[in-house]
Amino acid sequence: MDILSFVQQVTERITALAWALFLLTWSIGWTLRGAPLPISRLKRIGSGLIEDSVWAAFWLAIGSSLFSFIVYIVKMITGG
Repeated sequence: MDILSFVQQVTERITALAWALFLLTWSIGWTLRGAPLPISRLKRIGSGLIEDSVWAAFWLAIGSSLFSFIVYIVKMITGG
C-alpha cells in the first residue's frame, strides 16, 4: 500500500464518518424543532442544529470535491 492510497482511504473513512454525523445532527435538529413541546428554547436549539448541519454539509461537499480533485491531479502526474 503506497502513501497515496493510504491517505485516500483514511480520508474516505473520515468523510463517511462526517456525513454520518451530519445526518445525525440534522435529524436531531428536526426532531427538536418539530417536537410538540411548548419550550421555545428547545425549538431554537433544534433550528440552530439544522442550520449548523447544513453549513457542515456544504463545507464537507466542498472539501471532499477539492480533495478528490487533488488526488486526481496527483494520479495523473505520477501515472498511477
